[in-house]
Amino acid sequence: MDFTFKKSERITSQLVIDEIFEGGNTAMSVFPLRAIYMLSARTDEQSPLRILVSVPKKRFKHAVDRNRLKRQIREAYRLNKHELWQLAEDRGIVISIAFISITDSPIDSPKVHKSVKKILSRISDNLITSS
Repeated sequence: MDFTFKKSERITSQLVIDEIFEGGNTAMSVFPLRAIYMLSARTDEQSPLRILVSVPKKRFKHAVDRNRLKRQIREAYRLNKHELWQLAEDRGIVISIAFISITDSPIDSPKVHKSVKKILSRISDNLITSS
């Protein structure tokens, strides 16, 4: 497994974004992040994991702060995705995850890494126990 973050792993479709934020999808919070995820069937060209990172302008007024937190979240995902990636690939599903910041102040990278890792492990635990 390579530790890359390719364009195919980004959620860019407005239809998929709307589906994620509609009711019925599983959500969880691990401070300073909230994650909403959705499972769907996989076609051949799709990546088994796709993410969306959102940092509200209401909480971080300066773009430099928003961009820094988004970079931290993407980096933490990139380094910790391998377990969930393999699980999704084995089951033939696509897991679409939206990471949303719920904090008002900048955070250090180790805390973001810990939160993302915990969210990804909770999602994999939910998938393992549901089948």
